[in-house]
Amino acid sequence: MGKALDGVRILDFTHVQSGPTCTQLLAWFGADVIKVERAGAGDITREQLRDIPDVDSLYFTMLNHNKRSVTIDTKNPEGKLVLEALIQKCDVLVENFAPGALDRMGFTWERIQELNPRMIVASVKGFGPGPYEDCKVYENVAQCAGGAASTTGFDDGPPVVTGAQIGDSGTGLHLALGIVTALYQRTQSGRGQRVLAAMQDGVLNLCRVKLRDQQRLDRTGTMKEYPQYPNGTFGEAVPRAGNASGGGQPGWILKCKGWETDPNAYIYFITQAPVWAKICNVIGKEEWATDPDYATPAARLPHLKEIFAEIERWTMTKTKFEAMQILNKYDIPCGPILSMKEIAEEPSLRKTGTIVEVDHPMRGKYLTVGNPIKLSDSPTDVTRSPLLGEHTDEVMAELGYSPEQISALRTAGAI
Repeated sequence: MGKALDGVRILDFTHVQSGPTCTQLLAWFGADVIKVERAGAGDITREQLRDIPDVDSLYFTMLNHNKRSVTIDTKNPEGKLVLEALIQKCDVLVENFAPGALDRMGFTWERIQELNPRMIVASVKGFGPGPYEDCKVYENVAQCAGGAASTTGFDDGPPVVTGAQIGDSGTGLHLALGIVTALYQRTQSGRGQRVLAAMQDGVLNLCRVKLRDQQRLDRTGTMKEYPQYPNGTFGEAVPRAGNASGGGQPGWILKCKGWETDPNAYIYFITQAPVWAKICNVIGKEEWATDPDYATPAARLPHLKEIFAEIERWTMTKTKFEAMQILNKYDIPCGPILSMKEIAEEPSLRKTGTIVEVDHPMRGKYLTVGNPIKLSDSPTDVTRSPLLGEHTDEVMAELGYSPEQISALRTAGAI
């Protein structure tokens, strides 16, 4: 059985997280991803946050599976010729350099088109065209500029960034979609094109419900599903809403048995309208099902804090897993707060390939996140990340270089 992207060759000029997330996903779908790195150093994440001295860090290994690594000195004239040969052979060039870096290397869009008019050039940048397009951006900067931080946290505290890498990995996922879309269009047009995913744009796309709420707030001055209603105040901008669900079904994180010593002994509980009577029965407040102050979603909104406090009195008598088991019998939406330790040890995630154990020649076995997208006809096999320059000779031979030419290029410092 073939892979979805068999035959697609990616020239990977990415580093750190946003770009490697994109190219790793393409590699999982079968693309041949050739990662170009600096000799002797490589992707900076090879040495960042190391847990074993002189061994590629988990930061690097978990973002660069299924790829091949070549080392090229792009400032060396002969190295530049090697890069030109790669551009002519590849379908997509992916980069997340600082703005203008690719141009300064001598590879403008026009030059790339001369070398390969079918080439797709895909880029991650911090901002799109505008006043900030030349600014350097990292994960938390993107979260702040994209609207996530201002709407995350509690109303009486500062803005908060999320542990989910929505700026880096989120933008990488957006870029991967842009690339496969451009590849599809190329089958009709025969031409390559540029693909841009700005981190600010990617974060905003994931925060669209907050832009929705901004317009509702502008129109009505209040939002009844937010915890500020009815006794709090709303300003001009969407406020931080704590653990409110952000949708039409009120939800909150509640303590469970053992919360005093376990920081993750909590459950997320949604008071979904169709199962309200079942919720009342489970927590022993059957009278709420018919009480006019609680019977309808609109009537319940002013009483949400009281309602969740009463539900929490029940959840505190159960572990999060016991509570989930009971609530699921009645189709009451809920979810345990799972720690990273619990996720790493969850057998079902191993079985589906969401958590994968990989063997590395220098660090031994380690866990990584597998492909989150499952295709029935293109199963994913997660293979280890490459050692620095591991595939240089192999790729050079594929480009038509003889062993003698490869040796000469290495002597010249081009590779």
